[in-house]
Amino acid sequence: MTNASPTSAAIDDLRTQLAAVGQDHILTFWDQLSAPQRDLLIADIASIDLAHVPQWVEKYVKGKPSFAPTGTVEPPRCYAFDDSSWDIDHYRLIGEALLRAGKVAAFTVAGGQGTRLGYDGPKGCYPGSPITRKPLFRVFAEWLIAANHRFGAAVPWYIMTSPLNHDETVAFFESHNHFDLDPASIMFFAQGVMPSFDMTTGRILLADKHRIATNPDGHGGSLRALAASGALRDMRDRGIEQISYFQVDNPLCRVVDPIFLGLHTAAPDSSGEMSTKVVSKVEPGEKVGVVAQVDGITQVLEYSDLSADLTEAREPDGRLRLRAGNIAVHAISVDFVDRLNAGGACQLLFHRAEKKVPCVDLRTGQVTEPTSPNGIKLEMFVFDAIPLCGENDTAKSSIVYEVDRVDEFAPIKNAKGNDSPATSAALQTERVARWLEWRKHPVPRSTDGTPDCTLEVSPITAMDRKGLQSLMLPEIARGSEVVL
Repeated sequence: MTNASPTSAAIDDLRTQLAAVGQDHILTFWDQLSAPQRDLLIADIASIDLAHVPQWVEKYVKGKPSFAPTGTVEPPRCYAFDDSSWDIDHYRLIGEALLRAGKVAAFTVAGGQGTRLGYDGPKGCYPGSPITRKPLFRVFAEWLIAANHRFGAAVPWYIMTSPLNHDETVAFFESHNHFDLDPASIMFFAQGVMPSFDMTTGRILLADKHRIATNPDGHGGSLRALAASGALRDMRDRGIEQISYFQVDNPLCRVVDPIFLGLHTAAPDSSGEMSTKVVSKVEPGEKVGVVAQVDGITQVLEYSDLSADLTEAREPDGRLRLRAGNIAVHAISVDFVDRLNAGGACQLLFHRAEKKVPCVDLRTGQVTEPTSPNGIKLEMFVFDAIPLCGENDTAKSSIVYEVDRVDEFAPIKNAKGNDSPATSAALQTERVARWLEWRKHPVPRSTDGTPDCTLEVSPITAMDRKGLQSLMLPEIARGSEVVL
């Protein structure tokens, strides 16, 4: 079926296969296509798991599955950064030993574009630091340079792109000399895609007469893309045992965190398969998923799936009861990803989204631009793998590690308002200000308590506040911009 000139019998067979799942309309314009166009269409069809199409249509297009919790919902057991009841230094040493042994890889999910930021290009190319305006990819690269130096072993970097931005991302790294990292230690691969469906008929939409309309399969698709791309095999060959997973929009992310890795691999209640970081939500309406236990099983609940009663419930001390906000930072074992992919591609739950999808009118052959949602896009979320932890030992599950928001979470998602470049820059400055004040170094602050200056520090200079101990620190004037 991959030859330039498929036989009539082969096309008849393909048409029969498509008709069996209600999708033979995909070949509506076959007779009008050139040989190269036919090749592209056949490749698109081959990329679809046709056997599952009827199930997807029935469950997600005709149906609207609810992800609202139905059992008893409780806060998770958390290891909090400011809780002295557990030995944080013990787990730090364990995590550092893993890094020194070369058993940890960094994994960035970077398939998104900067569209919401008004930026034309991959989001990882967006300037993320407040003063020097380093691209987000450089911010993470400097973390890895610092880690390689501190632990004496290279941390390989795996970057999942999307078909939309793969070539541009690779070219960006090449044009920036891979940010001074060894190119052999970086592997790029594109995530998979799903067909987009007509929300009324369940038919797969056509983007052109010879192309199927598709959408990325979500960050949950990263787990099957690791296997399909050969990245998992490459990790095995390098002796990697643990994956430090993070998304591309958070410049405060600790690319590799020894404490988290130590907890994940050695805490007595950890499955050692997949663990997650959280921050305490600032208000009930904050648009982040929350980690909770539903009938004793740890999972992430989307904010849109929670009732007002659950969202607003508080503890006797006034804190939100469900406050463990998911920041999309995970530790995942290579063995767990292997297990999820056993017997074929990893299949997590799909989430349904109603979207406006440009598509071909099957009557006229013209591409139409819908003015209201006409399509269903399906995507997987990586956190849906968390309830699958502990299969071999039900007494153990996913570890939840609560970290300081100012130290680790300053996402850049929106052009203005919350999670914007401005709020991220303010949080990055606040983190450096606290580190300086820990050293008893004065930082000018405004009457509302925020720093009256802009501050920046590279991970190469300081991965944490202790990294500032040996530095000669400059005087910081009001309204100034200071790069340490």
